[in-house]
Amino acid sequence: MAAPRRRRPTIGRMSTELTADRPTAPAVPQVSFRQWVAVTGAVFGAFMALINIHVTNASLAEIEGSIGATFDEGSWIVTSYLVAEIIAIPLTAWFAEIFSMRRFLLTCTVIFLFFSVACSFAHSLTEMIVLRAFQGAAGGVLIPIAFQIIITELPQAKHAIGMSLFTIAATFAPAIGPPIGGWLTDNYSWHWIFYLQLVPGAALIGSIAWALDSQPMKLWMLRDGDWFGIATMALGLGCLQVVLEEGTRKDWFGSPLIVKLSFVSAIALAVCLTIELKRKKPFINVRLLKRYNFGIASLVSFVFGIALFGLGFLVAQYLQQVQHYSAEQVGTTILWYGLPQLAIIPLMPWLMKRIDPRILIVAGFVVIAISCFMNDSLTADSARNILIPSLIVRALGQPLAMVPLLTVATAGIERAQAGSASGLFNMMRNLGGAVGTASLVQMISVRERFHSERIGEAVTIFDPALQHRLVDGTRHFLGVHVPRWEALHNGAFGYFRLQALGVIDETIRREAFLMAYSEVFIAVAVSLLVCAGLIAILRKPPSGAAGGGH
Repeated sequence: MAAPRRRRPTIGRMSTELTADRPTAPAVPQVSFRQWVAVTGAVFGAFMALINIHVTNASLAEIEGSIGATFDEGSWIVTSYLVAEIIAIPLTAWFAEIFSMRRFLLTCTVIFLFFSVACSFAHSLTEMIVLRAFQGAAGGVLIPIAFQIIITELPQAKHAIGMSLFTIAATFAPAIGPPIGGWLTDNYSWHWIFYLQLVPGAALIGSIAWALDSQPMKLWMLRDGDWFGIATMALGLGCLQVVLEEGTRKDWFGSPLIVKLSFVSAIALAVCLTIELKRKKPFINVRLLKRYNFGIASLVSFVFGIALFGLGFLVAQYLQQVQHYSAEQVGTTILWYGLPQLAIIPLMPWLMKRIDPRILIVAGFVVIAISCFMNDSLTADSARNILIPSLIVRALGQPLAMVPLLTVATAGIERAQAGSASGLFNMMRNLGGAVGTASLVQMISVRERFHSERIGEAVTIFDPALQHRLVDGTRHFLGVHVPRWEALHNGAFGYFRLQALGVIDETIRREAFLMAYSEVFIAVAVSLLVCAGLIAILRKPPSGAAGGGH
């Protein structure tokens, strides 16, 4: 019997057979319009909270004069906000779980806007400190919640895009805050700087109310809450922040108050850490720091906080203290630090698809370090002509470091742990900023005294060259030409001779400050290069975690 004829496969069957064994590319998760609205609204909230930290810096003198505060007392206008903010950040995830993300975020936004407006009506320093503390507590919630919403609402393949949006808020707010604050204060009054939050606040309320679903509250968690851990954390971080803010003005450990606060802070934080490591359900999961990439990235974030906040402080302080710039001039100079980043950040997801994110982080830190080395030889003529080019270079490097660092740190973090990861990472960055700013202030003060003494040893009243310089300066003040020998022995010139001596003393201090600032810029650059070395031991995140999706 003849064998049955074998039927030839059709084109369709051939196509099916050929592609049956071919590996299929993983489908890219789709992100709905509502999810993007939720992420964008949360980023607006972070921007609103961050700009409020810096917008008062250019207006402190006017605020102090209006409410009757001294220079030292006026620093509490900023300190009270930062203390409340740094306490609120680690608590955000726990409270969001209890009251639901949507309800908690909307409530904190309304509280933030209320106390922002209330600050403009403050009539005394006490009122301003209390109002700023409540504003800081509500504003501190908005920063980690934006971070958390990016992790929970977007698939991992889209995290780079979300982190780019967060980076725009985190980096552009410090740049745009001082110029806006200075302009409003000079052209209207300091009260107007507290109304800036109303427009982004309204956008946040509208977007979150529409985009996030309401979840039932879990009020029973309050009964089983880790209240002792929360209390020790609040006490420890609060005391630490006050130590860092007030240490320089009170001679650090030469002050009994600083010694006591440091002791309380160390004990409270040690107790808090012990509790959180042993408790089955802590309010913040510090065990995440044991994870290889997240732990190292959090340490890097601490150093990055020094660069982010410390360098911004250095530039503003240098322009005001040495170059005698006005608030508006300082603001317009710092603006060059923010604008170039708007062009770089949108390119980051595309770059992260093609380049190992660890390489981008290292490149970012190296570029920021180079910008610091550009300020290593400051002179009396080093103003905008030197600082603006270095600010532009720094602006090019910061997105290269920040966006991949955020993505690498959160790669592999479960959705249930997103809140704790957000709180820890942002707390480490803010602590780095606080420690860095306090350390840089102390370094400048110590190095300025050192260089003033060294220069003063070479400049004595018995030096003939200095005596001739004093005579020339005296004749300059008088506007007359007197023989040098007569001016040296004429008692009538004594007062103006003191004036000329004051000018020389100012010149010595200016040169000492220039050398001190130059050395501090070098110190920051070296720390950034050391930190770049830590990136080399990070593990490469899994495929799809670092890019924006294929």
